[in-house]
Amino acid sequence: MSSHRNIKLTLEYDGTAYHGWQIQPGLPTVQGSIEEVLRHITREDIRVIGAGRTDAGVHARGQVAHFHTISRLSIQTFQRALNALLPPDIAVLETIEVDPIFHARYDAIRRTYCYTILNRSIRSVFQRHCVLHRPANLHVERMNQMCTILMGTHDFSSFQKKGSDRQNPVCTTYEVRWWRESDTVYFRITADSFLRGMVRAIVGSCLRWQHDENAEEWMRSILAARDRASAGPSAPACGLCLIKVQY
Repeated sequence: MSSHRNIKLTLEYDGTAYHGWQIQPGLPTVQGSIEEVLRHITREDIRVIGAGRTDAGVHARGQVAHFHTISRLSIQTFQRALNALLPPDIAVLETIEVDPIFHARYDAIRRTYCYTILNRSIRSVFQRHCVLHRPANLHVERMNQMCTILMGTHDFSSFQKKGSDRQNPVCTTYEVRWWRESDTVYFRITADSFLRGMVRAIVGSCLRWQHDENAEEWMRSILAARDRASAGPSAPACGLCLIKVQY
């Protein structure tokens, strides 16, 4: 194994055309696209491990992945070749060689996601794949109040997509906030880990109860229920983006 190199990639991608990060037979995925190009470059059967398994339609500006190879190609050559051969909606921002034991998923200590909502009467032609359009005015202050309930360490079962195979539903959040910039509203959340569908379920719940005077109590009761049926519908994938992974 000493001859194997461990290569770390930082990636951005538009997830619109993909059925998520993780390989699925017969379906286009981000992982599958990268592995196909690496097989072409190295003539090896390479498995690429991502820091987060983004769902279908979800984007990334700072996804991190790693792969092992016996290829002696330079780091610069790897990056040039990947960007030349990958489809235009996937780009490799950085390529570095790391310690053989580095693991993109298991070594991550925090991940940050951002959800973007265009809050104006007219939809955007150019942003249609990366924002959720909501013409009705959003109650940002109340949604922020709701999210104070989610700060810290909690069982987030109520926000976990049904059918998830994760055994431990406890996560610790370090940042959970909404803010407005002109006609765009942002939601940003940083945590040590995320359950499948968690961010979109939180956003959907905030949107569902934002105009209710008892919104904070709703959020408190949802969290305590530990039941996905108690929360609001998941927000569409188009507005969600993996921003950063910290190690």
